[in-house]
Amino acid sequence: MSQPASRTAAPAFSPLRLQERPLLWQVAAVAIGTLLLTLSSWIEVPMIPVPITMQTFAVTLVGALYGWRLGALTVVAWLAEAAVGMPVLAGGSGGLAPFVGPTAGYLFSFPIVAALVGWLVERGWNAERVFLAFAAMLIGNGLCLVLGALWLAGIVGFEKAIALGVTPFIVGGVLKSALAAATLKLFPSGKAEPKAP
Repeated sequence: MSQPASRTAAPAFSPLRLQERPLLWQVAAVAIGTLLLTLSSWIEVPMIPVPITMQTFAVTLVGALYGWRLGALTVVAWLAEAAVGMPVLAGGSGGLAPFVGPTAGYLFSFPIVAALVGWLVERGWNAERVFLAFAAMLIGNGLCLVLGALWLAGIVGFEKAIALGVTPFIVGGVLKSALAAATLKLFPSGKAEPKAP
């Protein structure tokens, strides 16, 4: 006789299945994820007031690969590294200044974006349905732009925030979403094997 599905059952899709791994694996994954986020920050096209980087590519991919909880935790760990002065943000910056300047809204959006993308991927918006995977990444990039622009509007005004903090990043957001969805396709489904009764 089959048992009803538990509410705490593993997600339907988690490519790396980190939620099933020992704590040491998860700690190592967080460390590797913060390194990926740092490297993505250093790939930069300087712009004012907000540079174009590969950060949202890495943030969405970490969320998708790690799952919503560990993905968000990894992004928070990376932001904590920045806050204590490690040069992990765009241009090798760190410290508290980025968290109160024009880019703060984007930075604060990143854990939310990772969690949202991870949550969507766990529920089937994944590489097995590549269009949905792309949509999940695009929603994450869009949320980052919205939250970032809301903060920026408080500094430069709404119209300038859209002109400087949203419009220049739309095409890049679409391309990074497509790249993240294609990268996700490289990983196995991560579906748990059915258990014997």
